[in-house]
Amino acid sequence: MNEDLYHVVVNHEEQYSIWPTYHDVPAGWRITGEPSTREECLRRIEEEWTDMTPKSARTAPADGARVATGTAG
Repeated sequence: MNEDLYHVVVNHEEQYSIWPTYHDVPAGWRITGEPSTREECLRRIEEEWTDMTPKSARTAPADGARVATGTAG
């Protein structure tokens, strides 16, 4: 068991975390990159995760925005 290595994991909302290599990655998360030390994983996350807003909130229409239906009214 290699307790000092971690994976950087990311979910469908493009949120990042670290996960110990000796545990299975939870459903909904995927590994990105190679196993590294905790410090190295945290450094990578700091570089890669520049917008902590969940993906669904970044791509949602702004309040009051109307979605086109393809028909003229």
